[in-house]
Amino acid sequence: MCHWRRVRNTYSQCGHVFDLADEMIRCDDRYCKFSSSHPSTCVPPSCTTTCWQYRQFPQQFNRLIDSVCPGCTQQGQGR
Repeated sequence: MCHWRRVRNTYSQCGHVFDLADEMIRCDDRYCKFSSSHPSTCVPPSCTTTCWQYRQFPQQFNRLIDSVCPGCTQQGQGR
């Protein structure tokens, strides 16, 4: 199923945290109403009983990066 991907970068040396823009991950399942593979001829009421009507729970990643953030690097607070 189609779902959102949420990524958070945590910089361990300065402690700053940045959330990246959410990214839509599209599937190729013809039974997912959000997919580009979903046929345009599939419409309610049959679509509501045969196809996914909601997106899957978002994937969430928290990257721990062993450095300072780009902002601190620009300010000369890096290594």
